[in-house]
Amino acid sequence: MTARTLDVSVVALPDTGVATMFGVLDVLNSFALMGIGDPAAPAPFRARIVGADEGPLMGVSGVPVPVSRAVGDIEKTDIVIVPSIVLGADGWQTGRYPELVDWASRMHEQGALLCSACSGIFLLAETGRFDDRDVTVHYDYATQLRRAHPDVRVHPERALLVTGARDELVTSGASTTWHDLVLYLTGRFAGAALAQETARMFALQWHQDGLAPYMVFEGRTDHGDAVIADAQDWLRTHYPVAAPVEQLVVRSGLAERTFKRRFTEATGVSPLTYVQRLRVEEAKRRLEQTEESVEAIGWHVGYEDPAFFRRLFKRVTGLPPGAYRKRYRVPAIQATIR
Repeated sequence: MTARTLDVSVVALPDTGVATMFGVLDVLNSFALMGIGDPAAPAPFRARIVGADEGPLMGVSGVPVPVSRAVGDIEKTDIVIVPSIVLGADGWQTGRYPELVDWASRMHEQGALLCSACSGIFLLAETGRFDDRDVTVHYDYATQLRRAHPDVRVHPERALLVTGARDELVTSGASTTWHDLVLYLTGRFAGAALAQETARMFALQWHQDGLAPYMVFEGRTDHGDAVIADAQDWLRTHYPVAAPVEQLVVRSGLAERTFKRRFTEATGVSPLTYVQRLRVEEAKRRLEQTEESVEAIGWHVGYEDPAFFRRLFKRVTGLPPGAYRKRYRVPAIQATIR
């Protein structure tokens, strides 16, 4: 735990989503503002919004953001946080903010932690500090991040990842996993008890089950292999049938080994894994929206053995079917609204 107040620089870009940024800012400044923790001790953090220029910045959501300091005037900071960035239809354009990238890299050289919330990793990855490191990002942006930075190992199913020689590189995943980020920083620098008090005060959550339950499987279709594309199209409606992989091989007219190799190369997963993921996605939908038993759902998606279905479902989503239904089904109060 630190005995002094740490300086936290929350980086604002024109692409920044303000909800995450202001959430991070409010929680890290709450110890002084709301009297959380020992009033005689220094507040663990002093967070402020920084950017390329001082003054008002219009965020992507149309909300003005007050940038208190330009990064060119900041010689030292303890923690750099880049919050969520909204990626447009063209995705992230590398090289748009060289001044911010150079500044973040320089702060890291001086000992600062580099932290991202959700898609903020796109900016920080340009520093090169995350090459050959494990990071997480919003699952919808994972493919784009891998393409932009092939040397970065991307794990979108993880809520929080801490890496680096000094544990100084911290990434949080989709959307509200900024909760995990601020609670991690609080626990690390102010102690577990204060992190728990903060979680209780703000009703923040640690995503201890990871993000796999939220992820929707969508097989790759940009591979250009017509035979595999036809197989994928057939599977959209025939995934519950018995022995679907064997039927795919017959339909393709290819040798079994050739078909499986081409399918894996095209989609990134084996035919069997592809079928399993499609079946689990339908099972998730039924668990969320129906009252069917777990056994009935398993049978509907193609599994006669309920025990095998339960094991597979947990392996893919991280949760048993019953726990998944309890967490993700529409609440009763919402279901009554017409």
